[in-house]
Amino acid sequence: QVQLVESGGGLVQPGGSLRLSCAASGIVFSVNPMGWYRQAPGKQRELVAAISRGGSTLYADSVKGRFTISRDNAKNTLFLQMNSLKPEDTAVYYCNTNPSVSSVSWGQGTQVTVSS
Repeated sequence: QVQLVESGGGLVQPGGSLRLSCAASGIVFSVNPMGWYRQAPGKQRELVAAISRGGSTLYADSVKGRFTISRDNAKNTLFLQMNSLKPEDTAVYYCNTNPSVSSVSWGQGTQVTVSS
């Protein structure tokens, strides 16, 4: 059974930083392209950062230069370093394969709130 467990969210002031983690089990993590997604209230879930199995990365324009995605294949873990956070980054953040597939269920996500 595939399980994705996100952690590391919280309340942070504008300009602050957070590091999200995603522990994956039940999949061959190292061969899967992975992504971090987010969903803000009233909005659709969007892909904000992606990483190939070889380590190539892509970012949404809204987070480029502020967020860094990385992976530790030995530990089946995906990371998202978020710097210079803005109120508009407030959302529930999820990890999943990229693209997401029906055979991999979404985890519970981790809430990120950027507010003074």
